[in-house]
Amino acid sequence: MGYPLKPGLKIGLLGGSFNPAHGGHLEITQRARSALGLDQCWWLVTPQNPLKSAGDYAPLHKRLRQAQNVAQGHAWLRVTDIETKLGTRYTIDSLTKIITRHPSQRFVWIMGADSLAQFHRWKDWQRIGRLIPICVMSRPGDERDALSSVAARRWARHRLPRRQAKKLISTRPPAWVYLPIVHNPESATRLRQLK
Repeated sequence: MGYPLKPGLKIGLLGGSFNPAHGGHLEITQRARSALGLDQCWWLVTPQNPLKSAGDYAPLHKRLRQAQNVAQGHAWLRVTDIETKLGTRYTIDSLTKIITRHPSQRFVWIMGADSLAQFHRWKDWQRIGRLIPICVMSRPGDERDALSSVAARRWARHRLPRRQAKKLISTRPPAWVYLPIVHNPESATRLRQLK
């Protein structure tokens, strides 16, 4: 990551294109940090989402700069292009390398409910679920699709109740929690359409 880490940190990872980063990303991250008792959160700004067209993206350096602007003033939040540095394209590869490089840290993967709804389309999605605990944050209008998704049904017996959210990061995966506590309707798609 380019800076020293104290051993034993609890770190939330939120990956995405951040095209552009916005207040919804920040709200999801802040609420996940609070609910899970995290020390830090990292935004993994991807060079290219394999499920999206490259033509839909602003250049990586612009997306990074905008994400840094949104994260400004939050010392617990790191914005990184670690996937570029690691040479990874898929989440499973990025997470495997991050966890291997930081064996004294504890990680949790944070995703929006919209991502859980199509998680089964991700490369090696079941391996991701066995590698790292997952926190799913609500997104307005996405709850039904998320909670009836292939992944949610597959891991139904591994779902922790909301009141046990702080135990997630120390629970052996597969383990996940759904937190219906985000109300910001802002989305990167809508922001791009307004331009």
